[in-house]
Amino acid sequence: MKIVKNDLFDYKNRYIYQLEDGFKFSLDAILLAEYTKVKEDLKILDMCTGNGVVPLILSTKTNSEIVGFEIQEIIANIAKKSVQINKLDKQITIINDDIKNIQSYYKTNFFDIITCNPPYFKKNSSLKNINEYKNIARHEIKIDLEEIFKLSYKNLKDNGILYLSHRPERLDEIITIAINNNMGVKEIVFIMTKNSENSSLILIKCVKNSKRSVKIKIKDVSKCSTYQHIF
Repeated sequence: MKIVKNDLFDYKNRYIYQLEDGFKFSLDAILLAEYTKVKEDLKILDMCTGNGVVPLILSTKTNSEIVGFEIQEIIANIAKKSVQINKLDKQITIINDDIKNIQSYYKTNFFDIITCNPPYFKKNSSLKNINEYKNIARHEIKIDLEEIFKLSYKNLKDNGILYLSHRPERLDEIITIAINNNMGVKEIVFIMTKNSENSSLILIKCVKNSKRSVKIKIKDVSKCSTYQHIF
């Protein structure tokens, strides 16, 4: 199983290790990290961190403490290797465990911000891949939307923020689950990545115990040269 070292998109002096034949970072994770608003002196949690791309990008915007949870051991170890090569050991912590075990590491209501680029497809979806790593990353085998929102509510401070990337076709489900878990949907950004009338990605900002007030935005990256080689 070959591990390769790549530049982290167009971020100077940031590198990332990835499985050559495994699940590599995508535009979704990059846009989620760029969408996330951060400042100093925060506690940040990245659920389903994969190879750590979101924490690595967030570290270019803040010196705040960042924790990434990844359930797959090989992927978590690769993320740790990326943290080390970027000399970010004092800022980023990668934990190889099920995010549902988070209370073994942190008390409830601990984090200011949670980011999550989760599996997009339901467990019983027919869109299965023969690669187990990709299956777990893409399908709700280990965690689903309901669990993500329950964990977010439990681990965010009051008025803490969840930044989530997902598929537009599951938006109604996302909003319903968010409301049921007292996570107010504050903003939805429809991402246009190709010359199409339909959005292929949404970015969502939810705030714990907030009033309902939603802003809708559209971001067209289809003609942005910065992202073209990732499409």
